[in-house]
Amino acid sequence: MQKIRGKILWADDEIDMLRPHILFLEEKGYAVTPVSNAEDAISLVKQNRYDLLLLDEMMPGMDGLRALVEIKEICPSLPVVMITKSEEENLMDEAIGAKIEDYLTKPVNPSQILSSCKRILEREKISRERLTRTYTAEFGEIETLLAGPFSPQTWIEIHLRLCERELELDQHPDLGLRQTLMDQRRECNVAFARYIEENYAEWVASSNRPVLSPDVVRRFVLPLLSEEKSVLFIVVDNLRLDQWLCIEPLLYDYFSIERQYYYSILPTATPFSRNSLFAGYFPSEIAQRFPNFWIEGEDEETSKNRLEPILFAQQVEKFFPQRKQEPKYVKIMDPEEGKNVVKNASSYFQSALTAMVFNFVDILAHRRSGSEILKEMIPDEPAYRSLTRTWFEHSALFQILRQAREAGVQVVLTSDHGSIRTLRGATVIGDKETSPNVRYKYGRNIRAEAKQAIVVQNPKRFGLPSRGIMNYLIAKEDYYFLYPTQYHKYLALYRDSLQHGGVSLEEMVLPVVIMRG
Repeated sequence: MQKIRGKILWADDEIDMLRPHILFLEEKGYAVTPVSNAEDAISLVKQNRYDLLLLDEMMPGMDGLRALVEIKEICPSLPVVMITKSEEENLMDEAIGAKIEDYLTKPVNPSQILSSCKRILEREKISRERLTRTYTAEFGEIETLLAGPFSPQTWIEIHLRLCERELELDQHPDLGLRQTLMDQRRECNVAFARYIEENYAEWVASSNRPVLSPDVVRRFVLPLLSEEKSVLFIVVDNLRLDQWLCIEPLLYDYFSIERQYYYSILPTATPFSRNSLFAGYFPSEIAQRFPNFWIEGEDEETSKNRLEPILFAQQVEKFFPQRKQEPKYVKIMDPEEGKNVVKNASSYFQSALTAMVFNFVDILAHRRSGSEILKEMIPDEPAYRSLTRTWFEHSALFQILRQAREAGVQVVLTSDHGSIRTLRGATVIGDKETSPNVRYKYGRNIRAEAKQAIVVQNPKRFGLPSRGIMNYLIAKEDYYFLYPTQYHKYLALYRDSLQHGGVSLEEMVLPVVIMRG
């Protein structure tokens, strides 16, 4: 017996003339219930469950549009295809405004009806089948890329493909492919850490390198100042590429979007990566120009970024001296500050260049590990992406971007670093007077397994400041650093938390988005 592909209710005052169409649909596996008036259709919708309603717009007595209102009150989720002889645009607008799924103009042929039914009733099934085929092919292509040879562009392509597949699987969690994708991502991060360990020092020393943190403003922001339009430079702290891909479609109605990519410097942490972003220098060069910049004992995530406005102004002055007006800088740490910036956005847009830093995503990541409520809200990566999108939809950032578009302001949006879920502990031996971060450490004579960390014995080769005899440890893959003392306590505390500072695709490969209204 043929499986029923869907139950269709078809209401048309000329239903007898549509018998060939009904037989065609039934041959294709659909069960069709025909009625000749709107009243009968409403009565049947009250009594039975249907997967789709084909509704004639012009019928004696109650017309299709009036019937549509009543039917939507009875069963709001019932998909409706409106069929009409009229080609009047206002009628079409009224029907579409009533949330119909499709609009067909008579005469309709059986293939048109079948196409509409299939698109509405089997969209999810077709999408799942396509995704399964696509993922199988993509898996093989990524495995081929992992065989080498590698270039910076290879890793951007791999990370982008992984992110795109993750977003697609978010829509189809029942396919059972997520673990396979997670395993492939882990395999990619193993190879990526090895590649970075072998090549990063050369990147720092070379002018022929991929775009790194100190190159972003010079490469993507300052050239826009030549166009004599105001420029808004936005840094969303700790925003990953996959999170941006969730957000980007919300902006298609407002901007033409050009997406580029860059690599965060190491460690992938705010004191290093964001200072480098605003200064246009590596941290070692910043430390030379500001000798007291890295002061031991200060809070990593706040005090070491206190000079960002100064660093930014000096970079603009050095590389774009013809722009005499000093750039503006504002940091949004909480909703109240966001409201104030939205309220005064027009004053910022009058400046030739304004930088805005948004901290919500970073705050969310840091607070998740200490909050049972946030852990429940963000149990996994799909939930993290979903919550980021929800925040953006209702955020001051989204309002400011829309205002920028209205004001004709060009926008460059990026992140300073990403984050990764830490799943495996790595033991650190040595001086405990080090940085508190679990994805990177610096101190005197600190050691870790080479499999788990990049050991930086010569900080200057990595563009990092050095105070006396010290070295850095930078965690690979999804490892996080722990001391032998109370190892198991902190192993449990930081396991499955969102951290940054290490070497992974998620932390290093970041979007730079240029938006024009």
